[in-house]
Formats: sequence, structure tokens, C-alpha cells
Amino acid sequence: MNKPVIWITGASSGIGEATAKVYSKKGFDVIISARKEKELERVKSECQHPESIRVLPLDLTETSQMDAKVKEAISFFGKIDILLHNGGISQRSLVQETNLEVDRRLMEVNFFGTVALTKAILPHFVQKRSGQFGVVTSLVGKFASPYRSSYAASKHALHGFFDTLRAEHHQDGIAVTLICPGFIKTQVSVNALTGDGSSLGKMDEAQAKGMSPGACAVEIFSAISKKKEEVLIGGKEKYAVYLKRFFPGIFSKILRKAKVR
Repeated sequence: MNKPVIWITGASSGIGEATAKVYSKKGFDVIISARKEKELERVKSECQHPESIRVLPLDLTETSQMDAKVKEAISFFGKIDILLHNGGISQRSLVQETNLEVDRRLMEVNFFGTVALTKAILPHFVQKRSGQFGVVTSLVGKFASPYRSSYAASKHALHGFFDTLRAEHHQDGIAVTLICPGFIKTQVSVNALTGDGSSLGKMDEAQAKGMSPGACAVEIFSAISKKKEEVLIGGKEKYAVYLKRFFPGIFSKILRKAKVR
């Protein structure tokens, strides 16, 4: 009962899977969620301490189910100490070519689903006067780039929401760590939505050359352990955040010419 408990969404592959394995190795009790239960069972079996892993299928679009999912999650180990929001979908399409339904889906999954789960678990954190949200956004939560309009918008929105939550609940002992990965070698671009809502079906060149999910997971563990407010993860692409902040005009010119797809 004294072991810390982390709940990870989007844990059936990529960053979520790798992070679950890191936390299992570190001796945490871990709850893993995603839509694909079979894949979650695979991740559980590959963790160092599968006996301390619980599988909880979760669809972020089913916001009416969040209160029940939180109760079920708490019942596994009696508490939740950290909720790592990692579930989400990406996008690869031009603004002009993207159906409004696709824009809505990106916001529904990436923003509203995350917000709904946050609001459902927040009373638990407030009651025990401790808790931490880890929120995997993206470097495009700090700046936008072509082909990612609503994806970037959803990630920007998460920064606004969780910066506010951090300020409002600091006195309740609740921490927020915003995690901004750059190019990580996962299936995120393969599964990204195109303008008509279909999947892209191929990996971005930059993604293929990116940091491994395992290395990213180690940095996530470190940032959450230190209760950092924000962390940038990746290669040289993370320096674009500083270029945007201090030299926005130069950044815009570079971005217009950059190969981002």
C-alpha cells in the first residue's frame, strides 16, 4: 500500500508503453490504459513486474465514462499518485484540405478527453492533498508547424488548461509537469489523421530518425520525479522553442522552408 501508483493513458504502444516499463522497473504500481486491451495485456506481460500492473481499457472520446473509470482505477491499489496523460492522435493535413469533423475529433481526443479524465480524478487528489499530472503534449504545443493545425491547437490548449490548474491547486499539493516531446520514433505519424479522417499510413522521415521511446521515457520519469513544471525532450528540434521565443521573425522564415512532412 505504500508503493506509489501511476496511471498511464495511451499505454498500448510508443511513449506510453515505454514509460510503463520504466515505472514498473522502478517499483511503482502501474495502471495502463488505451483502447486496445489485447495490446495492453502484451505491455503488461513485458513489464519487469507484471504482478504490479493493472489493465484498464479506456477510450478518451467516451467522456461520460470517466467518473466510473476513475473509481475503477482507484480500486486497484486504493489510490492514484500520478496520472500521466499520454493518449492522443496526431494530424498530417493542410488547413484548407481538412474536414471540420477531423478538427473536432482531434480536439475531442487530445483536449476534451484529457480534460474530462482530469476533472474526474481531481477530487481524489484534492482529498488526499497530493497528486501529480504528467501531460504529454508536444513541441508543437509551444509552436505550430504546417500540416498540424488542429493537432497543434489541441496541444496549445492543454498548456493553457494545465498551467491554470497548476496555479489553482498549488495549495492542494497538486503538481503539473508538461512534457513536450519532439521527434520520437513511434507510430504517431503512421496513425495521424489526414484531411478526410483516414490514417496517413506512413512514418515521417524525421520521426524515423528520432529519439527512441525508451530514452524519452527515462527523461519523462526524471522530469516527473523532480516535479518540473515543463520539460522539452528530443534532439536539436527542441531548440526551435527558444528560436520562436526570442527570434520569432527568423523562426517563421525557417518554418516556411522546413521539410515538416
